[in-house]
Amino acid sequence: MTEQQHRDPLCGTGALPSQRCEPGPIAVLPSAPNAFVEAVVAGGGEVRDIDASTRGVVWLSEKRADELRGLLRAHPQIGWVQLPWAGVDAFADLLSDYADGSGPVFTSAKGAYSEPVAEHAVTLAQAVLRELAPKARHAQWAQQRTGQSLYGRRVVLVGAGGIAAEVLRLLAPYRVHVTVVRRTAAPMVGADETVTADALHEVLPRAEVLILAAAATSASRHLIGERELALLPEGAGLVNIARGALVDTAALVRALASGRLAGAGLDVTEPEPLPPDHALWGEPRCLITSHSADTPEMTAPLLAQRVTENVRGFLGDGRLVGLVDPAAGY
Repeated sequence: MTEQQHRDPLCGTGALPSQRCEPGPIAVLPSAPNAFVEAVVAGGGEVRDIDASTRGVVWLSEKRADELRGLLRAHPQIGWVQLPWAGVDAFADLLSDYADGSGPVFTSAKGAYSEPVAEHAVTLAQAVLRELAPKARHAQWAQQRTGQSLYGRRVVLVGAGGIAAEVLRLLAPYRVHVTVVRRTAAPMVGADETVTADALHEVLPRAEVLILAAAATSASRHLIGERELALLPEGAGLVNIARGALVDTAALVRALASGRLAGAGLDVTEPEPLPPDHALWGEPRCLITSHSADTPEMTAPLLAQRVTENVRGFLGDGRLVGLVDPAAGY
């Protein structure tokens, strides 16, 4: 595997934040792996331990968000923070501190991991329709040949970010009809139609495959619940490669038990990790891949590339890729 295996589709699409960051030394925290130190240096940056001269931070742990929160309070001179993942829900409390526009400019890896995650989404869609999970579990030759093809299906894709854009590109050869659900009705390349989130209930009854690729926010929590699952047509498949909180897990367990759905392909769950005794593990038509759509081996080179590009912008023309809106939470 080489660093060129995947590309960052947002590379070269930097935008100016609402406030220009003052350039200066950059700290790589809470630890400083060589790959990311080298990524900062490749962008022309100077890596130093954090002190009064620090102006930028590359933060590499979503599990230590509180530590970053305290660090920014102690060092208000920091003007730019690069976060490690596409989703920033782990930093929700921190971002809310700066919802008024104060504090540093935040960037995330949004869009950087689009290729591997979109690949996984299409893989799960095919696996659900082809009934790979129950067939593999059955452990004996089936009496009947069953399963559905992805070709020509009606797909509802919730989300309009980098992953959704890449899913659309990958789905094109399958001649599917795709409806995108997003905040605005602005069209997306590869989508047959685009509707706003308030039309979700109108399009779900024709969703033979429902793919979730939206950001996790307070507004999108349990976006797919009892009512939404009931609106899906019989034999529909659900794929979630976004965040587990988008789906009401208890409602999904009941929907799968009813036998109405072809199945569910879940890379993410709520809770996560899913407890060993959870009912979803025992559901034969549920395929769970334990948040492996983007493995560290896939994401590290992409994040390093994003860091290098943003360091160049931070020190140069001010343009940054993956800008986060603290008020919106993504």
